Amino acid sequence: MIKQYCGQSGQSGQSGQSGRRPAGSLREKQNFGDGSMKILLVGSGGREHALAWKISQSKHCSQLFCAPGNPGIRNATPVLANTPEDLANFARLNKIDLTMVGPEALLCAGIVDHFCELGLRIVGPDKRAAQLEGSKSFAKDFMHRHGLPTAKAEVFDEEKPALKYLRKQSLPIVIKADGLAAGKGVIVAESMAQAEQAVRGCFAGSFGEAGYRVLIEEHLIGEEVSILALCDSESILPLASSQDHKRAEDGDLGPNTGGMGAYSPAPIVDQAMAQTIDRQILQPFLRGVQKDLLYFRGIIYAGLMLTAEGPKLLEFNVRFGDPETQAILPRLNSDLLEALWATADGRLHEIKLDWKEEPAVCVVMASKGYPGKFERGFEISGIEAAEAKGALVFHAGTKAQDGKLYTAGGRVLGVTALGKTLADAVENTYAAVREISWQGANYRKDIAHRALKR
Repeated sequence: MIKQYCGQSGQSGQSGQSGRRPAGSLREKQNFGDGSMKILLVGSGGREHALAWKISQSKHCSQLFCAPGNPGIRNATPVLANTPEDLANFARLNKIDLTMVGPEALLCAGIVDHFCELGLRIVGPDKRAAQLEGSKSFAKDFMHRHGLPTAKAEVFDEEKPALKYLRKQSLPIVIKADGLAAGKGVIVAESMAQAEQAVRGCFAGSFGEAGYRVLIEEHLIGEEVSILALCDSESILPLASSQDHKRAEDGDLGPNTGGMGAYSPAPIVDQAMAQTIDRQILQPFLRGVQKDLLYFRGIIYAGLMLTAEGPKLLEFNVRFGDPETQAILPRLNSDLLEALWATADGRLHEIKLDWKEEPAVCVVMASKGYPGKFERGFEISGIEAAEAKGALVFHAGTKAQDGKLYTAGGRVLGVTALGKTLADAVENTYAAVREISWQGANYRKDIAHRALKR
């Protein structure tokens, strides 16, 4: 008998009363492991390409659907549905066994709620729990209530009191748009003029509705790391550590982006630090989920700053990171689908993950001008040559037309390679990157520079 995966243990639905996520009647399904699973993957970026690449390796996956997918995802059936309602109906009509959601926007829009109402297995938090990423003020309140270490911050709904508070703070200072801003709603201001401009820009609509509430946050000093973990509200299982590079330019300069590269593991997260993170961050998060009766059967991403006082939370994401996923999954020996299935079913405690010792490095190749204005439509060449060097090339913003491949986004490709050492992985990745070209191709030349200096 299949476990009631949309509402079995200590989680809440929209009412927040009983701790149970309402679910429709469940179809009888084949036993897991018979190799006939139909999987739906939602999303179109580099993260989703990496997920598709890994899921398709599972002996349990018989057919992979991608909504909508991208030109780099092979052996998958594209799906045009793009709303929570349409995707849930597609999954029901096509007897999808498991749905994996990549983008945060759909999670925040309540896609999990729609699937659960139809009794469909899906990986991800419901709409209420997804506010941990969808609203930075919601997340900050969660951190404070459950004793998770984080930066001091104040929340403002109006410009005038925000500016008054700001002028009493020391520099540098961090300005955050409260809502989803594609990874670009965080400004680290070095001067008061820059900080005031950031606050005014938020309230003026620079980030759309995401910026109509603003957090002014203490600037933390240290080294950032990304800790991703599977969570089914009863257990939490960390993945391999990684470090993202959010700034657009070498030397961690320039504006924040969605991520210009990543590597795994992060050497700064040694065994002692991993235990500290588990004790001070992951376990308190899990207890908070349980105490607040949140329905959370998905991925929690803890963006941390490792300060002199210990790890402190910068942010939560409620899905796989991008580009961290492209560096982490190539190191995973275990069957990802088995882990996702157990997460959706509320039996994550049964899963153990096995990792390659070799480090992996992902370099994001972007369009000139990203994260600002950029042009699209330039022909891409050299991907086959890069793959011939042993690299994995994940498509993030590409378009296929007339047998050719063109740029179609700010972040275009994520190029990943492994090596015996981190230095080898860096060398292998950049050797592959140099094989790829298009007009205006841009990428950082110093991914993993912090680790290489250790």
